[in-house]
Amino acid sequence: MSASSAGAGAREGRIAARFAELKRQRRGGLVTFLTAGDPDGETSLRLLRRLPASGADLIELGVPFSDPMADGPAIQAASLRALKAGQTLRRTLAMVAAFRRDDAATPVVLMGYYNPIYVYGGEAFCRDAAAAGVDGLIVVDLPPEEAEELLAPARAHGLDLIFLAAPTTSDDRLPAVLRHARGFLYYVSITGITGTASAAEADVAAAITRIRRHCTLPIAVGFGIRTAAQAKAMAGIADATVVGSALVSTIAAHLDAGGGAGPGLVDAVTGLVEDLARGVREGSATVTEMRR
Repeated sequence: MSASSAGAGAREGRIAARFAELKRQRRGGLVTFLTAGDPDGETSLRLLRRLPASGADLIELGVPFSDPMADGPAIQAASLRALKAGQTLRRTLAMVAAFRRDDAATPVVLMGYYNPIYVYGGEAFCRDAAAAGVDGLIVVDLPPEEAEELLAPARAHGLDLIFLAAPTTSDDRLPAVLRHARGFLYYVSITGITGTASAAEADVAAAITRIRRHCTLPIAVGFGIRTAAQAKAMAGIADATVVGSALVSTIAAHLDAGGGAGPGLVDAVTGLVEDLARGVREGSATVTEMRR
């Protein structure tokens, strides 16, 4: 697939198409997060290419950054490994373009911080990201009030800007969060950094019910979901379940003595994705049965 045709696919709305398909299948989706270039570019691309067949419905690809303030120790370490291996924003876009040569359907969302985008240039970045086959952007340190300079080029190039809501996001605050949101809403189920705690099911269910009164977008729940059992529970609450730190920790657990990819790393990560995907499907099936 050429870069131009990959970008055209993004403008046709891979994210919306995937959530529509999930709705037709009456099941929740699995969103998997990996840091681009972790532990090295070649291994990272192998992982990326295997995620859809392992059960990932959407992919979040973290852009390595030297000061990932919203991330916990596991993802911070992944960013440092990737940066040490030479990963850059341009190499991350090239990785998505390589992935698109084999997969024209799976949505890819870049998740990271605004500084690398600012340095690249907002217009140039959105143009190149769309051409590579990126579908959406989560910029964790760019609140909606400050997103105007990225909003116009993102829309012009068919990229969904995806915003975050948290337990502390009030009903008064939600309209500002949702005003420019596209693709889906990412509900951060805990306050704090990634990978450090898990939210109670009842609390997440109450929050999602409240948010749906304001939001027509699909809602994905992330932060603190590490096991198939937790993914199963979230599948009955939200439209998608996001898992990141558990996958990144699995990479860390399968490094060799020199910090490189050890034997079995790719299989270990994709095996966990398969388990999580089964959990999501079981949870969705249980909800569908209960509603009959």
